[in-house]
Amino acid sequence: MKKFLILILICFVQNIFSQDVISNNDDPIYNRAGIDIKPEFPGGDNEFYKFFNTNFKNPKECTKQCSFLVDFVVEKDGSLTNIKSLRELDYDINCEIIRVLNLSPKWIPGKHDGKTLRVLYSFVMSLK
Repeated sequence: MKKFLILILICFVQNIFSQDVISNNDDPIYNRAGIDIKPEFPGGDNEFYKFFNTNFKNPKECTKQCSFLVDFVVEKDGSLTNIKSLRELDYDINCEIIRVLNLSPKWIPGKHDGKTLRVLYSFVMSLK
């Protein structure tokens, strides 16, 4: 019985050491305040708000004005990832906000010391 347990233990330990190690060396995400060139929507903030208002289709009629706060990461290639609504509104409205941001053309990425970085971007907007 003792030899059987040792054999099982050896097989178990061998399986542990044979597992592949997946290294997660993602580039860090920088705060917008600490970099030289901030990420920007092509054409600037006014074009971004115009794009957003054009593409946003309110799933429910808002009877009151509501504001929302959204965070996302502008990647090195200008794409948007990790889109999160930080102020919980109606579920359908949150989904629509995320849908519109996913439609967004590639942004101009942020840079610091000549290097392109992943940058956290936040914005507040009001719906009427």
